[in-house]
Amino acid sequence: MNKHITRILGIAPYESMKISMQNLASSRKDLLLDVYVGDLEEGVKVVRQNLSSRYDVIISRGGTAQMISSVTSVPVVEINMSVYDVLRAIKLVENYSEPYAVVGFSAITESAHLLCSLLQYQIDIFTVHNETEVRDIVGKLKNQGYRMLLCDMIASTVAKESGLNAILITSGVESIENAFDQSVKLAESYEKIQAEKHFLEELLHAGTSTKIAFNPEGEAYLCFWGKGDTLDRETAISVLKKEIDETLKSGTHKTFKNLGDRLYAITGTLIANGNALYPVFYLTPTRIPPLSSKYGLSYFSKREVEEDFFNSFYSVTGASGIPDATITHFAESSLPVMITGEAGTGKTQTVRGLYIKSPLSSNPLITINFDLIHDKSWEFLINHYNSPLNDNNNTIYFKNIDQLNSERFRHLLSLIIDMNVGVRNRLFFSCVSTKDTAVSPSCLQITNTLGCLLLRLSPIRERIQDIPTLSSLYLGTLNVEMAKQIIGFEPEAMDMMQGYDWPQNQTQFKRVLKQLASITSTPYIQTKDVTFLLSQESDSISLSPSSEKTPPININRSLEEITKDIVAQVLHKTGGNQTAAAKKLKVSRTTLWRYLKQ
Repeated sequence: MNKHITRILGIAPYESMKISMQNLASSRKDLLLDVYVGDLEEGVKVVRQNLSSRYDVIISRGGTAQMISSVTSVPVVEINMSVYDVLRAIKLVENYSEPYAVVGFSAITESAHLLCSLLQYQIDIFTVHNETEVRDIVGKLKNQGYRMLLCDMIASTVAKESGLNAILITSGVESIENAFDQSVKLAESYEKIQAEKHFLEELLHAGTSTKIAFNPEGEAYLCFWGKGDTLDRETAISVLKKEIDETLKSGTHKTFKNLGDRLYAITGTLIANGNALYPVFYLTPTRIPPLSSKYGLSYFSKREVEEDFFNSFYSVTGASGIPDATITHFAESSLPVMITGEAGTGKTQTVRGLYIKSPLSSNPLITINFDLIHDKSWEFLINHYNSPLNDNNNTIYFKNIDQLNSERFRHLLSLIIDMNVGVRNRLFFSCVSTKDTAVSPSCLQITNTLGCLLLRLSPIRERIQDIPTLSSLYLGTLNVEMAKQIIGFEPEAMDMMQGYDWPQNQTQFKRVLKQLASITSTPYIQTKDVTFLLSQESDSISLSPSSEKTPPININRSLEEITKDIVAQVLHKTGGNQTAAAKKLKVSRTTLWRYLKQ
């Protein structure tokens, strides 16, 4: 393979630079040089006249290089004005007795400032940005008594026209040589990128899914649409940009997103392009209805879970009552986890906390909420090829699995076992317990059959000693959120908080704290406010048909299971008095006992 010869168009601001460039180029075998003399607009004019010829790189200096770069897509390499170039010019005027100044574009004046700072020279320096400024500054300097300028070509011309002396700051051969080296490297890199781009295009053309690649700067680099996919380009790019960081961090990343009117399975990976890694996303449309959370199925990326978790009450250390070390150990395990607890104890947020720390957090968290599952979504879950049960390396959360009727429960458990769902994915389960029942029979069956780790979330009434600490930590968050400066509670107010039963647990606790923070204008939350709010809470809960003490009956079960729940609730309301419960139900104590033993 022949070595690439770099074709360079040189624009020299003065004749002696042209000669230097030609002399240096003649000794090199890796480039061909065409060089012309032209400063600023003249240099731009030369470029426009020669763009019909193909050049790999254009070389020029100072303001001319800056102007050329704005009118061409060909890479422009600037011949730097080094500190040594400026120093040489200053040395020439060391014995000059009249006032002088340095005038030029930033390429000159930046080096001049650095030199004066290092050597403690007292020289006036003026930066210009265009030819008009040059004439204005030169005129002002003449009126102020300056007689000499150290400057670039355009300022030198204007100075002489104005009757001032001028010493042109020229670029040394080392600066020109360095510009040649940069040009050759730039051309070689561009050629390599073009070859790799062609390879990447061939790679991305394979398959039928939509593919979008981004460069390391996060800009869309290549897009290939799958057959028949009508996904809007800008929408897709905007959504995928938010997934780049996670893909770069983990190397692979999987998520689901609603784009337009379809749900897409998105897989991110990294492809090497030269020395850089390019994030590439493969988008495959699924047949799951958009906004699938309405049907009991929800798909969340790690970023979405983190936003939800870390902005919640449960990100406060100790909010769940589970030691951080336990959460970490459970998260790192590959075993399924069963989470139980009364309503409001934070089972879903605990799952989120486990997922964030788990090895599979780069792939989606899929929540199947059996409180919301209906016949159509159940059919999709157990029979469709796009069902999350058929996918791999995801985290699947079976929420409120005790709400399934016995037939569907047996069917689901059979599928999980037969399809090795727990081997191919990480599984979390949750079920709601009450004051009288720790784990439901169905949850206990899953725990024993699948070998689940068991995590029980304590109700807040069992953690009275934690209430002062939890209150302080959450108030710290609320102070930031609400721009408050609350220090804590009056002593009697905290006693009331610790003495309350909290039937809806942490959900109720954080809501009450937020209400108290919003109405408090003093450093301490007052007893009267706590008394008022807790009284309201008690009244509203006693009137609520869905209070924690009387959970709603799930009718999607057998009559035997429903009857047993009703008996348990009535028994709960009578404080465990079986005689009173039997009287309320209008059955004998023997019948009541038989229901309880079923």
